[in-house]
Amino acid sequence: MTIEKMLTQQVLEAVKACYGVELTEKDVQLQETRKEFAGDLTVVVFPFTRYSRKSPEETAKELGEYLKQNIEEVETYNVIKGFLNVVISSAYWIEVLNDVAKEEKYGYAKEPSGKTYMIEYSSPNTNKPLHLGHIRNNFLGWSVSEIQKANGHNVIMVNLVNDRGIHICKSMIAWEKFANGATPESTGTKGDHFVGDYYVRFDKEYKAQIKELMEQGKTEEEAKKEAPILLEAQEMLRKWEAGDEKVVSLWRTMNDWVLKGFDETYKMMGISFDKVYFESQTYKKGRDLVLKGLADGVLYRKDTGSVWADLTGDGLDHKLLLRDDGTSVYMTQDIGTAYDRFNEFNMDQEIYVVGNEQNYHFQVLSLVCKKLGFDWADKIKHLSYGMVELPEGKMKSREGTVVDADDLIDEMIHTARTTSEELGKLDGYTKEEAEDVYRKVALGALKYFILKVDPKKTMMFNPKESIDFNGNTGPFIQYTYTRIKSVLRKAEEAGVKIVPGDIHTALTEKEQNLVKLIAKLPAVVKEAGDNYSPALIGNYAYELAKEFNQFYHDYSILKEENEQVRNLRLLLARQCSVAIENAMGMLGIEMPERM
Repeated sequence: MTIEKMLTQQVLEAVKACYGVELTEKDVQLQETRKEFAGDLTVVVFPFTRYSRKSPEETAKELGEYLKQNIEEVETYNVIKGFLNVVISSAYWIEVLNDVAKEEKYGYAKEPSGKTYMIEYSSPNTNKPLHLGHIRNNFLGWSVSEIQKANGHNVIMVNLVNDRGIHICKSMIAWEKFANGATPESTGTKGDHFVGDYYVRFDKEYKAQIKELMEQGKTEEEAKKEAPILLEAQEMLRKWEAGDEKVVSLWRTMNDWVLKGFDETYKMMGISFDKVYFESQTYKKGRDLVLKGLADGVLYRKDTGSVWADLTGDGLDHKLLLRDDGTSVYMTQDIGTAYDRFNEFNMDQEIYVVGNEQNYHFQVLSLVCKKLGFDWADKIKHLSYGMVELPEGKMKSREGTVVDADDLIDEMIHTARTTSEELGKLDGYTKEEAEDVYRKVALGALKYFILKVDPKKTMMFNPKESIDFNGNTGPFIQYTYTRIKSVLRKAEEAGVKIVPGDIHTALTEKEQNLVKLIAKLPAVVKEAGDNYSPALIGNYAYELAKEFNQFYHDYSILKEENEQVRNLRLLLARQCSVAIENAMGMLGIEMPERM
């Protein structure tokens, strides 16, 4: 039972004893006591004055006195302007420490919830490599999945690869025109980067043709529509959807190049999926469902042949679902994919981790699925996140001004290696062991910097800032963890055994603060799950690491002469390391033993 739940029940008992009124848990308002006042939790007593018929101050004193006299966990209390600040006894916090030390997987739900969540993330296009925006998406999707698992939910982690459409055909046309048969192998280029180069090449050629057409007297709008290379790409898409053998063969080859490249990046990022869907396998189902909706009269066809949904009754506009030539749009395949998933899995919620520029898309997806009569339409949730920007500004894939995920990770590892070598912390490690630490520090820096920001916010990414060993960074938390592990190793070497349950000495204020922070982890995990926010976990890990460093600076651990106090501090250190490791694990961050 959490301290909040325990005190809530005690306050209900006090109100009943003092005023003869039986209330419920929702009538009790608790908050953490502000730092300038003595206390652990503060009870808001104003709602109880209607029963006491006394001032807030008098009511608070009466309730506080009852708690102090009748509840052993309550040591004392003070009243500040009608707020009752309750001080919990040191003995209670010792029991908390002993209890959490016995838990096998601290911070994780003890029982399964019985709920199933599907979380879709990554969702790359097979016409370019993963970039910085995908990094936030992947880390967010992975972390939200791990946090939901920690809350006891069954989680299915999925990827939808956007492997069809006009953007894919643009890379294919450019390869046909300009590659002269080159391949990733023949050029020594990673497959996704190789294909991405032709996507950039398409855009360069497209812009040149627009300029030429405008010089011939066309308007910009006409030139954009009539550029020969775009018309060729559109014709290629029609051939692909018609199953043209030559087009499909090239499409398979180029997709294979890209997917192989993606797999290498995912492995380096520590990202994986339970199932991978491909848009090329789901768009036909979506088209069939749209045509059925048309036949049922819930959708309509324009004179040009395109099919639409009228969403004006829901405060939106008209949404295109099939083009004039019968080809599908993103919405079509998302309908088909959602249909297949809900038929395959009995999900309580399907969560799409997609940037906030797609807010409208997912609002429409839910509404169209509801129009088509699917009872699962309300189980669709869009986890919308803000864009990642660089000090230099926004990125553009077409113009080749993106920060590739591979390049960024390489740069981070290089920085971690340089920093560690300067500090000389890994003397005695083999080259392989040292490289493993550099990787963990680099990825820890990158993941933490991305995930510590509330998902809804647009963020500025600064690689140098992220890998600093001081301040609110991944390496700072990792370094704190390795410091604790070093202390525990030395204790073990000296033959000191830490036995939870054997600790009964009194706590100092700093020790008690550490126990209180450790005890908060389960509540933070639940809040992070409810809000789909890894930032809450990240900030918790930082606060705990910061508090431990202050404690470590002020108190001796191994040199403490009083055996009970030494063992208490060792247990505290161990539980800090457990809480930090479990919290960081939910962010997908590995913890090195040394740095």
